[in-house]
Amino acid sequence: MTARQNSKKPATVRLPARAVEPSRTPATQVTMADVAARLGVSKMTISRALNREGSSRRSTSEALRQRILRTCQEMGYVIDHTARTFSSKRSGVVVALIPALNNSNFSDTAHGLTAALEGSGLQVLLGYTDYDSATEERLLRAMLGRRPEGVVVTGGTHTPAARKLLEAAGIPVVETWDLPAQPMEHCVGFSNAEAEAQLVRQLHAQGYRRIAFLGGLPASDARGADRRRGFETAMRDLGLDATRQISVGEAPVAMEHGAQGVVQLLARWPDTELLVCVSDHPAFGAMAECQRRGIDVPGKLAIAGFGGFEVGASCHPRLSTVAIDCAAIGSAAGELLLRAIAAARDGQRLAPETILIPFRVELRGST
Repeated sequence: MTARQNSKKPATVRLPARAVEPSRTPATQVTMADVAARLGVSKMTISRALNREGSSRRSTSEALRQRILRTCQEMGYVIDHTARTFSSKRSGVVVALIPALNNSNFSDTAHGLTAALEGSGLQVLLGYTDYDSATEERLLRAMLGRRPEGVVVTGGTHTPAARKLLEAAGIPVVETWDLPAQPMEHCVGFSNAEAEAQLVRQLHAQGYRRIAFLGGLPASDARGADRRRGFETAMRDLGLDATRQISVGEAPVAMEHGAQGVVQLLARWPDTELLVCVSDHPAFGAMAECQRRGIDVPGKLAIAGFGGFEVGASCHPRLSTVAIDCAAIGSAAGELLLRAIAAARDGQRLAPETILIPFRVELRGST
């Protein structure tokens, strides 16, 4: 008997079906009419209670309003704002797009944004672009259909179609984490190029001369490309060779890319004194690879990152980096958006503003 003949087909396990109450239809949506029927009042009474509308003479009593709220909660009814959105042009929604949900810097920015909007009645519709401008365009096309009152995007690089969508929407737009040369409207951020250049200058002041840059493929991340440009500018201004560059992987550049990149770097330029990475994650990966290979950091090779991530502050030696107040970016964007939306509701347009968020070069044990 062959192995195929001897093999047994896995048994199929069937779980008993759950009993369903015949009078209950879970797929049926609870409506305002259902709530009104339960309480024996009109739909208008329910609407006034939920929206706090109407004059004092016609508005519901507080006792009845509380009964209505309790009944809505018991029945799982959620008010439908669609009609009011079209009549008032106030959806109570803002769109926020970030590159990744698992990046603590961008999640801190989203947290700062939602904290700034708390209590305003505005809700955040959050999406992530995976560092892809085409995905950003697709998300904008879908989310603008919800008629948001404002949009917050990450970075200042967008497809022509995405820019046209934002312009045609006629709502406030805030670009964050960047200072684009041609902003859509409002900006909250810093110059990634200048931050990287300052890091290089301060490390140069520590005596480093043979300096290399490690990042992703330039076309995969606009902010990473800006940091590369800042590295090149500072190196040329200092009279140093800016050609020591390693490009490994698509954005976001990960720890494993840093590990691969440092091996390539030392094979090509073994006399390199300092490796500057596009972010803390590949810098950590490069440092871990050096430790595996017995390469002393910073004795043989110094390493620096960018972003001020927790991993860089927790490793040994602690990683030199550029620290960014990510929550402050979100908070400032939220406060700016609130003022812009308030102006729009009054039929006005807030003049374009740019808010600079300071960065800080932190030189630690890795350099």
